[in-house]
Amino acid sequence: MTIDIDHKSGYCFGVEFAIQMAEDELDETGTLYCLGDIVHNGMEVERLAAKGLKVINHKELTELHNCKVLIRAHGEPPETYQLALKNNIELIDASCPVVLKLQNRVRNAHQKVKQEEGQTVIYGKQGHAEVVGLTGQTANEAIVVMNDEDLAQVDFSKPITLFSQTTKSTKGFGELVGKIKTKIADTAPEMETAFNINDSICRQVSNRDPHLKIFSQEHDVILFVSGKKSSNGKALYQVCKAENERSYFIENETELDASWFNVDDKVGICGATSTPTWLMEQVKEKLAELVN
Repeated sequence: MTIDIDHKSGYCFGVEFAIQMAEDELDETGTLYCLGDIVHNGMEVERLAAKGLKVINHKELTELHNCKVLIRAHGEPPETYQLALKNNIELIDASCPVVLKLQNRVRNAHQKVKQEEGQTVIYGKQGHAEVVGLTGQTANEAIVVMNDEDLAQVDFSKPITLFSQTTKSTKGFGELVGKIKTKIADTAPEMETAFNINDSICRQVSNRDPHLKIFSQEHDVILFVSGKKSSNGKALYQVCKAENERSYFIENETELDASWFNVDDKVGICGATSTPTWLMEQVKEKLAELVN
């Protein structure tokens, strides 16, 4: 059996930057609050918790004063910054630069489309941390759309400005654009020119799709390592599964099953943008032990 770790899997720049900022502060002070899980991977959260990182929610943030709080890569709405100022909280802002740029674009575009009595639509998961930050730029007036049912919220007779959560798939975004165009053509064809499409998907994330397709085809078995909370993980796993039926989603090495493998298999290990390299290495080591 041969076992390969995909060299393009693992943390994206934004997540890597946030974790480095957290570790630098923890090395210096030994304690730090983080607003939400720093990454959608339970084992990495546990590792950092052992170093002194304390995960809090927004309600707990309102009760804190005179301390330091990390904003993770997903970004935050304006209210979070206002609260920090009020409570004398020093924010260590690890918002991904791609997300920050998108927040500015959404805010400016929303102000413009409101003047035209139009709508801002965001392709993303309702309640996802990044989406909460994006809708916050619109005073929570943006319409979040994930599936066909959500399109019922949109008025196709008015101007529409569309953005996407940075970690969504380009395929899903393209399909949504097509559905909106069809709806406009059916209900208000004169509004076709008032449909403003903004592909705001991060290419460091979306470019993993074609790579993982090839990686999955080149191996007999795929072990996709990811936290179950990761939206990106769920999407990328489906890419692998579509190309290779013998693809398995695991959170860590304890979930390996010997019945999945043959002795002469070529096994590929890959993961989400929230999967640490050290975790994929642990999976490889455990699989080698299992085989031997």
